[in-house]
Amino acid sequence: MAQRDPDGVLERGNIYFLYRPKVEQKHPKGERDIERFFMVMSPEGKKLYREIIIGRKALPKVHNGGDRNWGFVKMVVRDPHDLVEEFKEARYETKTRGTREVGAARPAGEGVYAIVRHDDHTHLVYSLELPEKPREVQRELGIEDEASYILSIKNPEKPAPQQAGLRGDQKATYPYKLREGFQDRRFIDADPPDFLDYEGTEIMLIGAAEDPSEELGIELDPEKETLSSADIFKDLKLSRKEHPVKPLLEGKWE
Repeated sequence: MAQRDPDGVLERGNIYFLYRPKVEQKHPKGERDIERFFMVMSPEGKKLYREIIIGRKALPKVHNGGDRNWGFVKMVVRDPHDLVEEFKEARYETKTRGTREVGAARPAGEGVYAIVRHDDHTHLVYSLELPEKPREVQRELGIEDEASYILSIKNPEKPAPQQAGLRGDQKATYPYKLREGFQDRRFIDADPPDFLDYEGTEIMLIGAAEDPSEELGIELDPEKETLSSADIFKDLKLSRKEHPVKPLLEGKWE
């Protein structure tokens, strides 16, 4: 297990949320117009960035607990410039429709997170810094001002449900020390969080009713941010000109 703080925190860092419109969809207005929903984790002290694709293009609901969704780690990089290609506007040629355009990803939220050991499971908790309050975009994507999820790692040797999960060589390959932790189980806790440092890692998020400060006993200490101080542009090296800022600052679709 990972070395932890006295309060059970295994890892802290910055967390970012982005969405990419569908092909030729210049003005997305909701989930139906979105191609992908991204979560990027930048852990303290590791100097790396994890790009995670969230299934169903929304985070699980947390108000009543029990809602679940899966995701997978698509890229793990040490240089944030390596993610610029992932999120920038793209064009490609097709034989039947000519040039097709995919719009740049839109930042939809940034905050601070922690991965926490709680009883017999691990949680991913976060607190939003931008926008100040969740609005239309955030509500559609399931981004709360503060949320807690039970976080589990899927055993790549176990089958996935039909039409869900990764296949074959898309799955993560772990070193022995991590691999032995599964002990033939289908899911295990994200302890250590190092599982998330491997591309192809599949995760399960289950909405939890616990309040991070009251139930889990931790403080996330979000800071008040503005467009000029937003870490999503400084940390991920995104261009404010290329990536529309209204979803991040005002919670409005763009």
